[in-house]
Amino acid sequence: MQETETPDRASWRVALPHTTAAVPVARALIRATLAALPRHEAGADADTAELLTAELVANAVEHTRGERPVELAVELTASGCQVEVHDHDPAAPGGLDPAADHEPPDPWQEHGRGLLLVRTLSSACGHRRTERGKAVWFTLAAPPAAPC
Repeated sequence: MQETETPDRASWRVALPHTTAAVPVARALIRATLAALPRHEAGADADTAELLTAELVANAVEHTRGERPVELAVELTASGCQVEVHDHDPAAPGGLDPAADHEPPDPWQEHGRGLLLVRTLSSACGHRRTERGKAVWFTLAAPPAAPC
């Protein structure tokens, strides 16, 4: 695991196996990271961060072929957090563009809601090509400070 830390931000990156076992590992990593911070320093809602991280990792595993690892990168700042999931497939994920007109998911299908959740619950989301494929990301803003 690569870690970077400065007074106003901390980040880390870890390779996960290209299997469904990566999903609970990613959930545990993000949960442990945010739980280790004092509540006022966590920067983002841990439950939402955990859910959206699981969705992106599950999509990377399900929609890319091969056995190359999936990378999870997390950056925590005073203003919130950004989570990225890197995979080796350069193809853009369908259904992530918040500006596009998306059809609602079929209520009878078990799949098709993950990116809807990411678009709806995150402050921002997107994807970009990388040297090795693509990164799909979301940001969560820090919740407002509680009144004293």
